[in-house]
Amino acid sequence: MEIKKYIGGFIQSNGYIIRQKGSADAFIIDPGYKPERFLDFAADNELRILGVLLTHHHNDHIGAVKTIIDKLGCDAYIHEADAHYCGFPVTAFADGHIFMLGGEKITAVNTPGHTKGGCCFCAEGGDYFTGDTIFDTDIGRTDLEDGDPWGMAATLQNIVNKWPDEIRVHPGHGDSSTMAKVRKYNLEFIEALELDLDKHNSR
Repeated sequence: MEIKKYIGGFIQSNGYIIRQKGSADAFIIDPGYKPERFLDFAADNELRILGVLLTHHHNDHIGAVKTIIDKLGCDAYIHEADAHYCGFPVTAFADGHIFMLGGEKITAVNTPGHTKGGCCFCAEGGDYFTGDTIFDTDIGRTDLEDGDPWGMAATLQNIVNKWPDEIRVHPGHGDSSTMAKVRKYNLEFIEALELDLDKHNSR
């Protein structure tokens, strides 16, 4: 998979364009700022944008979407629990929805905690686009409107921690990493794994 990353905004949000090598088909992921950068890259490389994939509804990840979908005539996709926050047309999907990029499956995995409808897009080749769920050295904040710290802990324990070490993590902020490095250096992730979910859920 070929990955182009753009960084924008005050809090340095990552947006991506992904495509299979040698193919014109591509997806845009989380374009928060400067839509012209995504549009120009697509035009310069004669890409066919299949859609815009959104990991969650926060504006630093969706701010450029309307301009892009209006210009290209493609759809924007977001998990059904986050869809009502968007001020532009979206196509809602459920956990486990599969997008195809060439012959590669990209599975949308609902990872609630940062938002209820937060998702990671997991390409079968090992590139996972994690939005604000998991970063290289910390995890997404859970103190915003629809955040849930215990939901995040459950996501990290029951979903993210099952990912193999070789998975390449491409987050919504900061540098890309691998799960091996996340397990070694991400102290917030390590602390979340130690929380007693059973004790919390029995209250």
